[in-house]
Amino acid sequence: MATIHKIGRRKTAVARVYVTEGTGNITVNKKEFTTYFPTATLQYKVLQPMSLTENVNNYDVKVNVYGGGSTGQAEAVRMALARVMCEVGEGNRAILKPEGLLTRDPRMVERKKFGQKKARKRFQFSKR
Repeated sequence: MATIHKIGRRKTAVARVYVTEGTGNITVNKKEFTTYFPTATLQYKVLQPMSLTENVNNYDVKVNVYGGGSTGQAEAVRMALARVMCEVGEGNRAILKPEGLLTRDPRMVERKKFGQKKARKRFQFSKR
């Protein structure tokens, strides 16, 4: 198996994932996976596609991710890994599709409007 390259996106985060056969090493931006995503929730999100398809210890993963925050980056990596798992095995798509891991989440931050504090919040109106 050669290297498989896929891209995942979430909000403004973009993750490029390179997967090769190996022992389950995951490197994110040249750091260990557990140090880059320190909380258990983020680690679970990243490993979800591999654990659902039972491929956690079968592949080495190298990830380049940028943009957004930690949750957006973790979900971008999750989407890219789900796309890789679909390419690796034929039956994996049927496992990942019902979980919603192959669907790009379209929700983005709403822009701030002029004359307002934020996107929806307005300045206080005072009647004198």
